[in-house]
Parts: sequence; structure tokens; C-alpha cells
Amino acid sequence: MTTQRISGIGLAYAFAAYGLWGMFPLYFLSIRETNPFEIVSYRILFSLIFCALVISAIRKWDRFAHIFRSKRAILTLGLASALIYVNWQVFVIAVVNGEVVESSLGYFINPIITVILGVVVLRERLRRMQWIAVGVSSIAVIVLSFSYNGLPWISITLALSFGLYSLIKKRVGANVDAISGLMIESMWMTPLAIVQWFVVSSAVGVTAFAHGVPYALWIMAAGPITAIPLMFFAAATRRIPLTAIGLIQYSTPVFSFCLGVFVLNEPMPASRWIGFVIVWIALVILTVDMLTHSQRSRLARAAELV
Repeated sequence: MTTQRISGIGLAYAFAAYGLWGMFPLYFLSIRETNPFEIVSYRILFSLIFCALVISAIRKWDRFAHIFRSKRAILTLGLASALIYVNWQVFVIAVVNGEVVESSLGYFINPIITVILGVVVLRERLRRMQWIAVGVSSIAVIVLSFSYNGLPWISITLALSFGLYSLIKKRVGANVDAISGLMIESMWMTPLAIVQWFVVSSAVGVTAFAHGVPYALWIMAAGPITAIPLMFFAAATRRIPLTAIGLIQYSTPVFSFCLGVFVLNEPMPASRWIGFVIVWIALVILTVDMLTHSQRSRLARAAELV
């Protein structure tokens, strides 16, 4: 048995994926003249169109049809689509309303949420260091609750929705590629996107095409902007170990946090800094445990071959 080597191109794909995800706030801030619900409706519709174009370009309709015939895959992706819709909508609302820092917190605590979901949903047993990380992160949430005058609902919703989304996506695993999966999820969300668009149109009016052609084209770019990082991520997971992916994922919230604090000048009182520092301590504990456990597993496998 051999361990998966870290390839340079794999690392490039991973950093490209998480780097683009980290820059998502900049994109949504650039179209904040448009209602957040209108933005998400376009994101869904143009993701569907872009995925269809990509599948046509790479001639993978047979592969898509095979996945589409699987009732289990379709229903699983339908549930995943509901969760990713919540994630997309809350994230856009947060960014447009100047809550980039709180949105970054959601992705900082996402690994902790994933560990907790493993216990609650998959009945996994936590190692000692994982329990410590969960306990430390709970303290951070309490501290941040005082800072935000209540639970940081944006962060918790983003972390829970993406954590559950990732858990459900594991159910279909390697049987569904990134583009086919996103297309089916977009198909599930399209009726909601259409209804949402009409509600916004009748309530406040749609504005995406009222600011000139460049602005309209930029909104239409939501499709490739959503799909391309997923393609990079899928390419990365085939080339580098999941432990490396787990470490690189922190680059996304780091970028968003720095953007919110140092570029957008969002408020960061002392209590909020303390809460974030405690979260980062929990992540360090979790990361050390992950690397240690991974090393022990490799040594154990090597011993079995002797």
C-alpha cells in the first residue's frame, strides 16, 4: 500500500479553488446594487446554463444521463441543493450587508461543525484532542455571542449548512462528478430561483439589467464563478491527500477575514478579537490532531506490510 504523494499541480488546483472562494465577497460586493435574493436567483440559473455548456464541451452527457437515472443520487442531490441554497443566500445577504467578517467565522468553525456532525449523525467517536477542540470552540461561540449581542447566526448557519451539505455529498461520493452534481443541484433550485425572481420583481423591482451591459454581463458571470472553483477542487482531490486539502481550506476564511477587517474596516471590538483567537486555537488543536492521527495511520499501515 502506498501513500498519496502531494503533486505541485494538485496544490495549484487546491489553492486556486480556495483562493477563488476566498474572493467571493469581492464579487458579490461588486454587484451589491442588486437585491441579494435577485443575485442568488441569477447565480442558480447561470450556474445551470454554464454547467450544461461545460458538459456539452467535454461531451459528458452520457455520464450525466447515467447519474440522472439514479433515483438515490437525484434525491440525495435534491437534499444537498436545499442546503447549498441556504448557504448561498445567507452568504450573499451577509456580504451585501457588510458582515464579511462574520461570514468568514462560519468557515473557520466549519471544521469543528464537521467533527460534531460526525458524532451526532455518523455516531463516530472523538479522540481526546477533538473533544478539546470542540470544547474550546464552544467557549469561542459564547464569547462571540456577547460580542454580537446574541448568537452569531450568520456564522452558525453558514457552518451548519455547508457542513451538512458536505456530509450529504459524501453519500454520492465519487459516483457524481463536480459539474454533473452542480447541474443537478441547480436543476432542483431552478423553480425556487424563478419564483424568487418574480417575487423580487413584483416587490422591489429587478435591477440586474438596469445598470448597463457590463454590469449585466458581470452578474451573468455568476455561473462560471460558481462552477470553476468546484472544477479546481475536484481536480485537487484527485491529486493530493485529504489532509493537505484540510489545511489549505483555511485560506478561504483567512482571506475573507482580512478583507473584512483591513479593507472594508468592519468593526472588531476587543471581545470579537478574543472570540476569533479562541476559534483559531481550536483549529490549531484540531489540525495538530489531524496530522498526528494521519501520521500514526500511515505508520500502522506500514507496520502491517512488514
